[in-house]
Amino acid sequence: MAEVLYKYLPEHSVPMCFELIKTNRVHLKIVNERVTRHGDYRRELDGRHVITVNYSQNPYRFLITLIHEIAHLVAFERYGRSIKPHGDEWKLTFQRLMVPFIRPEIFPPSLLSLVARHFRNPKASSDTDATLALALKQFDPENDKHYVFEIPFGSTFRIHNGKIFKKIALRTKRFECLELHSGKTYLFNPNAEVELLSN
Repeated sequence: MAEVLYKYLPEHSVPMCFELIKTNRVHLKIVNERVTRHGDYRRELDGRHVITVNYSQNPYRFLITLIHEIAHLVAFERYGRSIKPHGDEWKLTFQRLMVPFIRPEIFPPSLLSLVARHFRNPKASSDTDATLALALKQFDPENDKHYVFEIPFGSTFRIHNGKIFKKIALRTKRFECLELHSGKTYLFNPNAEVELLSN
């Protein structure tokens, strides 16, 4: 297992990750990219702890996702199944598990301070931290995706299912976008990844 992890994680994080996987008896599955989530955790009926993480060529996103999911397992085991999935117990557990990884041997200088800041009060998804999400994106392979917050108002864009939208307004923290086929408006999180179309 440790040899496999070197393909997905920052090199100096592998021994600690392998220890967490072993100690918590995690059955880790690396799966094809899912649009709605980077990873998930579930406890099977036979008691096995199954964690899936999206295949990613970005080792830093992979690491944060893996520790996020292990934190669910550890928090549920420690505090019981009735806790909120991203409540205070999970946040505390995620912080505690992540602190040993916030080191210059693991994260490059451009990410290190942003990761440290994020983990003062971690969110349900690193994607909701716009600054961190944008910094992480720099380590993704080249693609034609943009975040909704980056594109100009009035621009049209396509999402993963082929639907085409026009960005029209900002509503508090989310962007109001018009679906061109139906004429309905939808709200997008700032860090939704979309394909910008030429206008």
